[in-house]
Order: sequence, then C-alpha cells, then structure tokens
Amino acid sequence: MNPAIASALLPLLRGIDPETAHGWALRALNLGLSGKVGRPDDPVLASHVLGLDFRNPIGLAAGFDKNADAVAPLMRLGFGFVEAGSVTPRPQVGNPRPRLFRLTEDRAVINRMGMNNRGLESFRANLARLPRPRPAILGANIAVNKDDAVPERDYPALYQSLAPLADYIALNLSSPNTPGLRDLQGEARLLAILQAINAVRGADSPPLLVKIAPDLAEDALPPLIEACIAERVAGLIVANTTIARPKSLRSRHQAETGGLSGAPLFAPSTALLKRVHRLAQGRLTLIGLGGVASAGHAYMKIRAGASLVQLYTAFAYRGPALIPRMTAELALLLKRDGFARLADAVGVDA
Repeated sequence: MNPAIASALLPLLRGIDPETAHGWALRALNLGLSGKVGRPDDPVLASHVLGLDFRNPIGLAAGFDKNADAVAPLMRLGFGFVEAGSVTPRPQVGNPRPRLFRLTEDRAVINRMGMNNRGLESFRANLARLPRPRPAILGANIAVNKDDAVPERDYPALYQSLAPLADYIALNLSSPNTPGLRDLQGEARLLAILQAINAVRGADSPPLLVKIAPDLAEDALPPLIEACIAERVAGLIVANTTIARPKSLRSRHQAETGGLSGAPLFAPSTALLKRVHRLAQGRLTLIGLGGVASAGHAYMKIRAGASLVQLYTAFAYRGPALIPRMTAELALLLKRDGFARLADAVGVDA
C-alpha cells in the first residue's frame, strides 16, 4: 500500500481508544499495509554524525515501537533513523488504562503509559532478527523498571546487552511517568550512572546519548552538559514530554496526568535546544524533539542546533505520508537558503 493511502485511512482509527488504535497501527505495519518509500533521499540531507551515516535527519522517537516489533517496516517509510523502546530489564505492564489521551484540538497527546514493555529479552530477540543491512540507523532507548531498580546496575546491563545490535543507545532519564526517574538527571547521580556504563563500554561500542526533560531547572543544565561531556556521552535528545500545561490548551483532556507531547511542546523545546547548543559549544551532537510536524519545524530545529530531528505525535496523527513529504520539502528549504549540505545549517540561528 502507498503511504499516502495508509495515511488517508487514519481517520477510521480516530473513533476508537488511542492505545487500541496504536496497537492496530503496529500490526498494520508488520502486515505491510503502510507501504514503503522507493525514491532515494536528496544528497543534501545526508550527514555523518555520531560516527554514523544518516541518509536524512528525520527520525522516529522512542515510544512508538516500545518492543521493537515493527522496526523494519518503519524504516521503509523513509525515516533516516528509528529509535525503539524504551525497554526495561524486566517486563512491566505500566499504569492502568486509560493512559493515552488525544488532545485533537491542540494537536497534542498526553500519556502516562508507565513504560509498559515486554522487557529486554523480547526486545533483544526482535532486534537480532532484523535483516542486514538495515535501510536506516537503529537506536535503542533504555530505561529502568518502576520497582526494584538499581540504575547503576541496570543501565550498564542494558547497554552491554544491546550494544552488539544497535547503532546508538539512548539513556531515558526523563520520562515523567516513572516515579523518581527524572531525579537521575542530577549531576551526582548522572555521573555515577555514566561511569557505571563506561565501565562496560569497549572502544568500538555504539555512541551513548542522554534524553533530557524540557522541564529542567535552568541552573541544572550546565552541570548536566558538563557531566555528559566528561563521561564520553556523544549527544543529547532535547527533549522528552513535559509536565507543564500551557494555558492555550483547549481539549477536555488537558488536565490528565502524564507527559504532554505535540504542538504545544515545539516552542519551549526549541528554546531549550538553542540553549543546549550554546552551552555544549559543538561538543555534543543534538537531536531536536518536541512538536515537529512539518519540514519547516524540522528546519527550525536544525537551525537551532540539532543535527538530527525526531517526531512522534505528528506521525501518529498524520501517518506515513508525512515522512517523504518532510524529507522532500526539507531538501528544498536547505537549497533555497544556499546550504550545500545539512551540516552547514546546524545552529545558524542559535
């Protein structure tokens, strides 16, 4: 099926519970019902960052495919990279349903999923079955269980287990739906976790990234960045969902507990991205995440300091046709402004 046709069928899913609809979408992907993009990307979109070759900078954020069930069909939709997870050492059911809410009027979503996933063993098996060579870069997002977690033990074990299978590994310290997880972003605790991971990292291990919250206190950001640089972190993902509730929200679900994603997150996450870019001074690769729904949004993230861009909520709303449209339009924007390669546009507005 053509991605445009698959996207046209999305309104049929809007009348059912969003978590059920999400499950159906994953099954449809595995059945090949979302199609694939056959045309090559414009060379202006290619970049070499994190020691990896990306065919384009548009990636799917963690959370869409928690168990790595549909990585291969997702890659065929035109993404430059796909980040699966978050995966925890042991399976966990997450929070009670309902736990996922569409804020349609706000082009947003609130989730309090609670890191539901089938655990490391299932996740790893799915990654091991992926065909090689892969058509896009693969990221694995790792987190700790809600109960009986020892982060300094669990994150290194997850990293070591997935290192042979993923192109990069992202450390989730910023989900608002696991009690105490965001506390791990503090300088002392973060250093302890990163040092424990470095103890199991080899010279050729995949790059490590840290995914941060958009709600970090202003004075917490500089020590976090310096800790990451000191401990060989390759990059930051800026940023996860927010616990803030802008006054502009109109949906009847606006007061639901959980992390808010989508359009309302674009402005604050982009402002944070600019600040991180200025503080990092080129020492970290940045992935811009939060409210991206168009090539224009992706271009603004790149000009704010992102070498790569991720989306999730807009993909859930608009479907597979969004990705080839974004890559084609982003190439035109870069050429319009005289950039011969994407890397030349990174941070020009920061």
